[in-house]
Amino acid sequence: MAEPILEVRNLVKYFPLTQGVLFKRQIGAVQAVDGISFELHKGETLGIVGESGCGKSTLAKVLMSLERATAGEVLFKGEEISRLKGAALKAVRRNIQMVFQDPYTSLNPRMTVGDIIGEPFEIHPEVAPKGDRRKAVQDLLDVVGLNPEYINRYPHQFSGGQRQRIGIARGLALKPEIIICDEPVSALDVSVQAQVINLLEQLQGEFDLSYMFIAHDLSIVRHISDRVGVMYLGKMVEIGSDEQIYEHATHPYTQALLSAVPVPDPTGREGRERIILSGDIPSPANPPSGCRFRTRCWKAEERCSTELPLLAVPSLEGPAAHESACHFAAEREVEQSAA
Repeated sequence: MAEPILEVRNLVKYFPLTQGVLFKRQIGAVQAVDGISFELHKGETLGIVGESGCGKSTLAKVLMSLERATAGEVLFKGEEISRLKGAALKAVRRNIQMVFQDPYTSLNPRMTVGDIIGEPFEIHPEVAPKGDRRKAVQDLLDVVGLNPEYINRYPHQFSGGQRQRIGIARGLALKPEIIICDEPVSALDVSVQAQVINLLEQLQGEFDLSYMFIAHDLSIVRHISDRVGVMYLGKMVEIGSDEQIYEHATHPYTQALLSAVPVPDPTGREGRERIILSGDIPSPANPPSGCRFRTRCWKAEERCSTELPLLAVPSLEGPAAHESACHFAAEREVEQSAA
């Protein structure tokens, strides 16, 4: 496979917990992202799934330098970008854009659609000279399936799906190579979700984009993603192709997530076991020792409380072999093969 366009190495983001009013002292830290590593290739869609609070959105903000990494590296085309500032950061951000979750709050209600989509051109005037910006904005509206004549309207005059299309148009304005989609369809109706997903797929082929697609809905992630990463409590616990994750999941947390996905066809539910996890997700300020999932895992053993499982490919070979952070991933592959 070609060199990755984006590479994340042992990325860490902790938020300090302080005590006191005048003389604050740190008494702990929220471990939002703790040692995440993955690669994103040109033209690929990497889906990121996990429960609320597992660190997905924080990961996206760190990649965009909206939050500064505590440790680790983020490489764009081989260049370390997580510590860039000023003009250097501005240049990189042109190539990495973001589509936010809530189309109702991510658009300034006091600005027209033309001003919202055209604002990136104010920061990067070399992309569209001042005299060409109105035409550039109208072209972007047309690309995302909106009437170019809507350029003088305000966000409140659009539906949720139309607002998200405006957000996508803004993300495309600077002709980026990577777009980070932070749950872009979770606030939309199901029928509108499908329209936005189809639009993203169409734009990916048209502009040769790479996506990092964050979502809760595993069905949507499978539809749009080439590879899928599963996060739990700040850690990446499993990552592989969509087929490997959905057909040959080896981590018990991934298996539990997949067992909760609704099946439209009743006949497809036969022989399917619903996995109910006990307890609540632990606090990221005080995560369990060893494997972070062990307090809810039905197969946890003594070593799980003392040894941190590394994200690695099990010793078994075959098309189903992929990275999994479980001490017993190879054993589960044997069980699935036997079944």
